[in-house]
Amino acid sequence: QVQLVESGGGLAQPGGSLRLSCAASGSIFSIQYMAWYRQAPGKERDVVAGIVTSGSTNYADSVKGRFTISRDNAENTVYLQMNSLKPEDTAVYYCAAALTGKPRLDYEYDYWGQGTQVTVSS
Repeated sequence: QVQLVESGGGLAQPGGSLRLSCAASGSIFSIQYMAWYRQAPGKERDVVAGIVTSGSTNYADSVKGRFTISRDNAENTVYLQMNSLKPEDTAVYYCAAALTGKPRLDYEYDYWGQGTQVTVSS
């Protein structure tokens, strides 16, 4: 079993920054891929960024150049640094972990965190 706990959400002004954290515990050695998703009110849950154990990353086009995903293996934590925030970044952000490589769809992830709210507003 793996437990994921997100933190770092909150209110930011347009153009501001936030850093989200996802702390993993349990059978973390089995995790192959981790990702951040987000879900805005009335919209589907969409992938934001992902990272494999080797450190390779990928991003949604909407956040490229603004968001950075990283991992601290010593702390068993994945981060999402969000810069140049826009009102359309407002959503609940979720951390997800997969045990068998990079999933193609969100239902293929094995574990999810509880989510953290990010609101971008002036």
